[in-house]
Amino acid sequence: MAGDAARILNPIELTGPRLAGQEDLLTPAALGFLIDLHRAFEAKRQARLAARRQRQARFDAGELPDFRADTRAIREGDWTVAPLPEALLDRRVEITGPVDPKMVINALNSGASCYMADFEDSTCPTWENLLTGQRALRKAVAGSLDWMAPDGSKHYVLDPASKTVLIVRPRGWHLDEKHVLVDGQRLSGSLFDLGLFAFHNAAALQAKGRGPYFYLPKLQAMEEAALWDEVLAFIETRLGLPEGAMKVTVLIETLPAVFEMHEILHALRGRIAGLNCGRWDYIFSYLKTFRRHRDRVLPERSQVGMTQPFLKAYSELLIQTCHRRGAHAMGGMAAQIPIAGDPIANEEALARVRADKQREAGAGHDGTWVAHPALIPVAREVFDQAMPGPHQQAVRREDVAADRDALIRPSIGTITRKGFDNNVEVCVRYLAAWLEGQGCVPIHWLMEDAATAEIGRAQLWTWLHHGHLHLDDGTPVDFSLFDRSLMSLPSKLADRMKLPGGSKINEAIALLDQLTHAEELAEFLTLPAYERL
Repeated sequence: MAGDAARILNPIELTGPRLAGQEDLLTPAALGFLIDLHRAFEAKRQARLAARRQRQARFDAGELPDFRADTRAIREGDWTVAPLPEALLDRRVEITGPVDPKMVINALNSGASCYMADFEDSTCPTWENLLTGQRALRKAVAGSLDWMAPDGSKHYVLDPASKTVLIVRPRGWHLDEKHVLVDGQRLSGSLFDLGLFAFHNAAALQAKGRGPYFYLPKLQAMEEAALWDEVLAFIETRLGLPEGAMKVTVLIETLPAVFEMHEILHALRGRIAGLNCGRWDYIFSYLKTFRRHRDRVLPERSQVGMTQPFLKAYSELLIQTCHRRGAHAMGGMAAQIPIAGDPIANEEALARVRADKQREAGAGHDGTWVAHPALIPVAREVFDQAMPGPHQQAVRREDVAADRDALIRPSIGTITRKGFDNNVEVCVRYLAAWLEGQGCVPIHWLMEDAATAEIGRAQLWTWLHHGHLHLDDGTPVDFSLFDRSLMSLPSKLADRMKLPGGSKINEAIALLDQLTHAEELAEFLTLPAYERL
């Protein structure tokens, strides 16, 4: 009773370490706004998460994903989304990355069409990272952001002439913010990230004709999109914004969502600007959705590219769907980073990026993602050649006939020892860096985020738990193979203290071992890892 009385008097509790200047962000008015968001939407969020679990249980029992019979009228109806604002008409090259001040400055100064400031897969959600990111974005919107290298060697300043459009990605519906309790419950990470950013920046961005704009991750159903629409309408009303001012792009990065793309667009039709092929998380979702289906095990990650039939069908159906409804169809990520000291290898990597972007532009995408500023000229050149106008919505792709079977057809391929060991190594290295507070990590000249680790550990789990699989050299894929690979890492990474997360390598090994041996595939790697932060 005493605890209930205390919560009535003080309904919000901040459990994170007190950081210098946090009162400027977490003002009484801002905290009151977060309380109202929680009370209005937490029960609905939990209902949607319960619906996810129920549907996954049906998949585990043998059901296959399919287009919904109850929403056929939406798919077959003649409707379009609201007109796109001028700032979002041309999105041919978008750069993505975490929300630390240096990244924010470099991204907004990069010359990209848009910058997706990511609170999700490329930001480790420590309390310090989240508040530092919110502060950096607030200063960026105000035009006052700068950053000095710790050794004083370089001063980074936001270019006032930058035309790069800011788009913010909050965390997904499944993630909590453990450092903020409302009425004794954890606040949604989604509502914390988006709500706090909107509270401080929405009016300023609206005055500039720049939104605010958001990317919405990890949606699995139209009802989850409809919940976001409710949240955004609530925020618009509370902050005095015009109806539909807050525009969103939805990442199609879960297998269930590909069967509801029309429905997701319809649920958000007053504010949606497009859909994005979040291909790495999409592969992870395929693995997770079919975790109990022995006939849908995928080969090693390097063999699961966008030319594989199920991924080609997914991307082309997304283009067809978006263009029919007047929305952008955004392409996927190029994660390569410059290979210092090896110009031949670097040019080979750039050639792979160029080929991937040519595939996207030729298929009809309206823009694409890169992880590093050095890739912007490559991607821009490709899209400038293929897309003289601001987008390709006139490309309707009536030739695409992606039925249910095409969208779930497994890839053909093999598992090599190198591919198996690479999954183990990348998972451990990324996890170690994440546990040390880094969400975006360079590994083997790729800028990796949580999606890469999710694919790797989900593949390991499915290969090992289905049994009777072999490497291409005939070696059984079993827990002895996994244990040997895992135990070899400390010596393989002998210089690990020089690596991101070097101090957490042993903890990461233990966590991957635990998750891989578990009888159930964990829903998200970041859920148990978050409790260790």
